[in-house]
Amino acid sequence: MSLTLPDIERIAHLARLEFNAEQQTRLLGQLNGFFDIVDQMQAVNTDGITPLAHPTEVMGEVALRLRPDVACEPNQREANQRSAPAVEQGLFLVPKVIE
Repeated sequence: MSLTLPDIERIAHLARLEFNAEQQTRLLGQLNGFFDIVDQMQAVNTDGITPLAHPTEVMGEVALRLRPDVACEPNQREANQRSAPAVEQGLFLVPKVIE
């Protein structure tokens, strides 16, 4: 797929954008470059390849480099709630805002 300057003008009109001639030419090159990449990707034979739901599925049994999910901060609930106007059983009390 290749765009032309009239295509760029039409797209700009639909998007309510104004471009001068230099900007239109630059945008034409950028968009056509993008479409060239898309054409190259579509030319790749993907028959027999199962789509992935997540890129880490390719890794299979390989362990990911994620840190363990361990609490490392001490519980400071009481210290954090000292300045609260109203607290009950460790929860902040707030006024009702919806009737």
